[in-house]
Amino acid sequence: MNSEFTLAIHSLTLLALQPDRMSTSDAIAESAGVHPVRIRKVLSLLKKHGFIKSKEGNGGGFIFALDLEKVNLWDLYKTTSEGTLQPKCPESNEQCIVGANMQRVLFAIFLGAEEHMGEYLKDYTIKEVIDLINQEH
Repeated sequence: MNSEFTLAIHSLTLLALQPDRMSTSDAIAESAGVHPVRIRKVLSLLKKHGFIKSKEGNGGGFIFALDLEKVNLWDLYKTTSEGTLQPKCPESNEQCIVGANMQRVLFAIFLGAEEHMGEYLKDYTIKEVIDLINQEH
């Protein structure tokens, strides 16, 4: 999992809490505590996949484009981080039974782990993230 995943959740949650107005990448970056360039990269990805809409120019920015209850964290993981759980195996000794098979075995294990994580993340939508935030206040 990478930081784009958490920045995507942060961005969408912030936009969802402000449904009647556009938010700039600078405002979202300030909320997330990261450089605006990092947020713009994530926002570009979210726009490309239809999660948000944007308007350029004065008064422009970004706005949530979908139903809050239909955007789950698995969708965001697949958009930003799919495959990042795969182990990075160094070149191994192909003459050794362990070295010859380790990458294949670990890949299968972590692919299964990612599938299980996906089933768990499907249960959480942006609306539920907002509800959890509101529970704390």
